[in-house]
Amino acid sequence: MGSFQVVGAAVVDGSGRDPVNVDVSIEDGHIARLGASSAHGERLDAEGLTMTPGLIDAHVHLGLSSLIRPQFSFQISAAEIAADIFATAGATLDAGFTTVRDTGGIDGGVVTTIAKGKVRGPRVLSCGPVQCQTGGHGYYGADWEPTELWSSHHVPGLCALSMMSGNADELRGNVREAFRRGASFLKLCVTGGVVGARDRLTDTQFTVEEIAVAVQEAAARGTYVTVHAHNNEGVRNAVEAGVRCVEHGTDLDASTATLMATREVALVPTFAIVEQLLHDTAGAGLDESTRDRVMGVRERMTEALAVAKEAGVRIGLGSDLIGPAQNRRGEELRLRAELETPMEALVAATKTNAEILGLSSEVGGIAPGMQADLVLWKGDPLEDPTLFADPSNAIVVVQAGRVVKDLR
Repeated sequence: MGSFQVVGAAVVDGSGRDPVNVDVSIEDGHIARLGASSAHGERLDAEGLTMTPGLIDAHVHLGLSSLIRPQFSFQISAAEIAADIFATAGATLDAGFTTVRDTGGIDGGVVTTIAKGKVRGPRVLSCGPVQCQTGGHGYYGADWEPTELWSSHHVPGLCALSMMSGNADELRGNVREAFRRGASFLKLCVTGGVVGARDRLTDTQFTVEEIAVAVQEAAARGTYVTVHAHNNEGVRNAVEAGVRCVEHGTDLDASTATLMATREVALVPTFAIVEQLLHDTAGAGLDESTRDRVMGVRERMTEALAVAKEAGVRIGLGSDLIGPAQNRRGEELRLRAELETPMEALVAATKTNAEILGLSSEVGGIAPGMQADLVLWKGDPLEDPTLFADPSNAIVVVQAGRVVKDLR
């Protein structure tokens, strides 16, 4: 389709306002107008469906679409890893997500291959390899494996999970390399994590001074740093160093949340990965010890969400799914709708995430001039947010004015 109208849908524009029944005209990949139009063109009948902006996932790992342990022990070929990555990209689009922020795992070739239309997938913003402290979260080599061999797990142009730094000078060199390879922002791991065997969630990683080096390099390129951070001390170190976003924030306290709000640092909680690891650790290619590490995280992250909300922190939405089972990415909206209202979950996945990604003038809403990224849902996900979790309920997906899925 070139120019066309979507007629008959209940339109939820992503702003938090109540749905309205209004026709939406699309021209040249953008929303041309809302309301009845005399312009000629095709009509897409959406009677009985609910329209939302294309969803945005602010925390994905396309490069971790294979079984995790086998991938990092050379048991899976580069061809199979590529097939898994591109299958996940297509499934993400089919679930209604037209934009994602990849927070570690892919190399620049994946971004450009999708952007060229050679494979189906959402628009991807990527940090390239995650920046990690030597031996810290993000390192999955064997116990016997020297750190300098870690890069042999990278497949140039396809996947590169992380780069190790032992000091500030090494970090500076690594972030410059990440930008050379196409990163549009940076991600650092500043605490331990759930998926790892050599650190704990209570560990802090990188000093304030080291984090500030990455912030300086990002600022020199007009972009920003986000951090993987579970414990409060790690969050606070990152905020003090000048980062713009925090992933997870599991043990965030009121004082640090207030500092985040004051400095306009966003938070992206990630509930779907917690549920995934509690119920299907093996399905992600991880051992049972991972389930033990994730126990209690859901409850603490729920409390952190409430603390951040009370402090006035900008709160986005990210799934953080890993392994082959990434097709139900909308579970994150369902889980958030249990803690907030369905409308708040939707706004987080559209308007707020667009702001966090620096794309608020392009995507995340339904208004004239914005890119025509739209989803038509069977039924009303604001009344029944479980609809978000099942990709088959995303009846039509429009990406940049092109119908890329149509189950009518």
